[in-house]
Parts: sequence; structure tokens; C-alpha cells
Amino acid sequence: MKDYKKYYIIPAEPEEVYVALTNPYTLQLWTGEPAEMSTEPGSEFSLWEGSITGKNLEFEENSKLVQQWYFGEQAEPSIVTIKLHPHKYGTSVELRHINIPDEAYEDITEGWDDAYFASLIDFYEGE
Repeated sequence: MKDYKKYYIIPAEPEEVYVALTNPYTLQLWTGEPAEMSTEPGSEFSLWEGSITGKNLEFEENSKLVQQWYFGEQAEPSIVTIKLHPHKYGTSVELRHINIPDEAYEDITEGWDDAYFASLIDFYEGE
């Protein structure tokens, strides 16, 4: 199991980024795929036609979300924490993803950079 931590700058206010990460309609706008998402702790979510699934654990409006991502059977849950901080260019996003299975690490970290946050940045830069 491996951990990953990285910062991204999103050219939008934290309130906008929070909605983009938690509202299923806004998620669909920037991912291009239908999304299942709720801000109800304990609810399950699905992104990119089920290629990312898990359970929502915790929300702090406009500043933080915590999710468990499913990778099949594993001893320790894989936890994603996304914190949003105001930044002079919009929002500084602090990503921490712990307990990533070794065999999935490269795909997951590339996915964070090349799909998840690249798509979100492109969405706001295109406005």
C-alpha cells in the first residue's frame, strides 16, 4: 500500500470547486460522464461510468471532503481527503490519498493528474 499527496491550483473560488466535486450535475459537466454523488455521509458514489466508486465519509461545506475508494478486498480502506484553501489564483486543492494498492498506484496517481484534476482545471479555464 502506498500514499499520495499533491497540491493543485484550480482557477475558481473554493465554493465553486466544492460544488464541482460534490454536485452530480456539475460533476457530469466537467467529467463528461453521468455521476452518482451525494453530500450525505455514508452514501455511495460512482464517477466515470463506475471506474471510480466508493463511500462518502465526511463533508465540510466549501472546504473538505473525505471518501473511501473501493479497490476490492483490502485490509485497510483507501481514503481520499480533499481540502480546499483560498488562493490568490482561485483555490489551492490539497489531495491526500492513502492506502492505494501497489498494483494500482501508477494508474491512480496518473488519473489524479491527467484526468481528475486536469479536467477540473480545463473546465474552469474554459469559462
